[in-house]
Amino acid sequence: MRKRARVDANQKKIVSQIREVGCSVLHTHQLGKGAPDIIVGYAGNNYLIEIKDGDKPLAQQKLTPDEIKFQAEWQGNYYVVNSFDKLRDIIFKDEL
Repeated sequence: MRKRARVDANQKKIVSQIREVGCSVLHTHQLGKGAPDIIVGYAGNNYLIEIKDGDKPLAQQKLTPDEIKFQAEWQGNYYVVNSFDKLRDIIFKDEL
């Protein structure tokens, strides 16, 4: 049985902020096997998002082996972010 999924300290805040700007969010961190933390929907597009804690040193923000494998095999929009600003820039890149 899978242990409880670890959630980065900034995930709740990032999810709240991205919802405030009109995006839908589905939590997927509990799926395991390298699946990203959330899926964000906006303007007909979906973004698989792995969230890392931007307050930690870069060495502690590395992807796990399962996350690296998932990222390498995924053929859609997959991003790693450590702040709301980075996520906003990805989703709204065509509007900025």
